[in-house]
Amino acid sequence: MNEALPPIPPIAPASVVNCAAYTREGKRREISLEQVSDVLAVDDGSWVWVGLHEPDEILLDQLQDEFDLHDLAVEDAHHAHQRPKIEAYGNSLFIAVHTAQGVKGQVAFGETHVFMGARYLLTVRHGASLSYAPVRSRCEREPELLAMGPSYGLYAVLDFIVDNYLPIVDEFREKLNELEQDIFAESFSRGTVIKLYELKRELTRLRLAVAPMQDITGQLTRVHTGLVGEEMRLYFRDVFDHTLRVNDATDTLREMLTAAMSVNLALVTVAQGEVVKRLAGWAGLLAAPTLVASWYGMNFKHMPELAGRYSYLALVGVTVAIVAGLFVVLRRAKWI
Repeated sequence: MNEALPPIPPIAPASVVNCAAYTREGKRREISLEQVSDVLAVDDGSWVWVGLHEPDEILLDQLQDEFDLHDLAVEDAHHAHQRPKIEAYGNSLFIAVHTAQGVKGQVAFGETHVFMGARYLLTVRHGASLSYAPVRSRCEREPELLAMGPSYGLYAVLDFIVDNYLPIVDEFREKLNELEQDIFAESFSRGTVIKLYELKRELTRLRLAVAPMQDITGQLTRVHTGLVGEEMRLYFRDVFDHTLRVNDATDTLREMLTAAMSVNLALVTVAQGEVVKRLAGWAGLLAAPTLVASWYGMNFKHMPELAGRYSYLALVGVTVAIVAGLFVVLRRAKWI
């Protein structure tokens, strides 16, 4: 007699990166999306962590039913162009943050939307965003911390995002140091100004991603006490400190870039002024013999010294003396 085969669990969509339940002790257990509501229905201290990457609307609607998510929060998650924010919907939170990573020498920006309740954590990645698999692996190596619940998973994700800002800031600082030699060059280089502008543009975009994180982590530290326990507030305060550090670094670099662009343009203006000054000096030297020659180039009969035997030589000598005197004066004034 053939034994009944166990049911084959449904295959998760490609956008589902992680779907697991964690016990009261922080032990991992694989589940399917259809089992999420069943796990949450049993009040045994377990909680669910689901990770998605660019899901479609059908999948989000399914998860809305499984987690009982608010309509407005799901509507925001459908659109991957949200400003960084934190919103409370009853006993759950919706958090939108911007992520950043280096891609082929450029900075690419993405978004992560987070839904957190008392017993679940749902992360949705869009665009340029590193996988949170290393974050989950690190957390699972410390089950006593995972036992704190979804708030610890949220801390690990936000800490990972903020820590990824730091290498980008360091890369900006290195690029600025490399441009210093070009900034202080005497000759004008359009490429240098373009590089400075692009660097400042990317740094401004990074600051727009980092600055709101202060408000998000600050609210998690002070406001949402029902979902974030006293012990977890210390962890979010650490993320808040890291955010302040990155924000201060970006502000400093932006000021340095502004100063660099001003210095570069000022040096170019000074160099151009020197060129104009030297041209004016040589033009002054040529003006003296031109003026004398123009006098004696007129066709008048009774001009002085025309009949003198040595008038031509005297005129040449006077012209040379005038030019020599002007040369000495302009040389001392550093105009030539």
